[in-house]
Amino acid sequence: MEIKNSVAVVTGGASGLGEATVRKIVSEGGKAVILDLAERKGNLLTEELGESVYFVKTDVTDEISVQAALDEAGQTFGNIDLLVNCAGIGSAEKTFGKKGVHNLSAFSKVIQVNLIGTFNVIRLATEKMANNEPNDKGERGVIINTASVAAFEGQVGQAAYSASKGGIAGMTLPIARDLSTLGIRVMTIAPGLFETPLFATLPDSARKALGEMTPFPSRLGYPSEYAHLVTSILENPMLNGEIIRLDGAIRMQPK
Repeated sequence: MEIKNSVAVVTGGASGLGEATVRKIVSEGGKAVILDLAERKGNLLTEELGESVYFVKTDVTDEISVQAALDEAGQTFGNIDLLVNCAGIGSAEKTFGKKGVHNLSAFSKVIQVNLIGTFNVIRLATEKMANNEPNDKGERGVIINTASVAAFEGQVGQAAYSASKGGIAGMTLPIARDLSTLGIRVMTIAPGLFETPLFATLPDSARKALGEMTPFPSRLGYPSEYAHLVTSILENPMLNGEIIRLDGAIRMQPK
């Protein structure tokens, strides 16, 4: 599937990896619909990039909110060819530590946003994609999710985050199999340490130290490199049902 003239829905598209993906899609001649709660950032990005971008304030965990956003996306650009799920939150809390047991509502919230939110958007976007006319390769759509290396090497205090990202990795193949008869491919990217708003608040020395944990290149990843992989997946019809680590060969230590 080609980026040019395609329509992409990007959750969490107002910042970080999602924003870089939106910028890449537009630069290659595609259109992007941003689903995000960050209304100010989403509107600013829309103003900057012009008519090829549309923003809808959306809660990925809410069925009605997502359905309305996808309906609006279809009314604006006609169809949905690509879904990139970047919306997510993090947490840092031990299962049991000095502060006591892990807060259950905090664990549930991370699972709700990262895992259930991702699936919620997938299932509703699939309904739209299923009505697309297949291209010359039989494709009706592509879905790309965002996991993390924490899905495989979760660190101290990452039980909730790792569980949510491990769930995304685990459902990649079964969903790809579910949707294979429709010509909809499903892939997941598992980034390592990337320059996102989470790291932007750290001092340069701390960011440099984190980057040096990566064997090569020994730096934090650039969001544009994530976006580049999105386009590579979109363009290669044999990529389906797999998780790709985008991590510079890092393997996270316990802490």
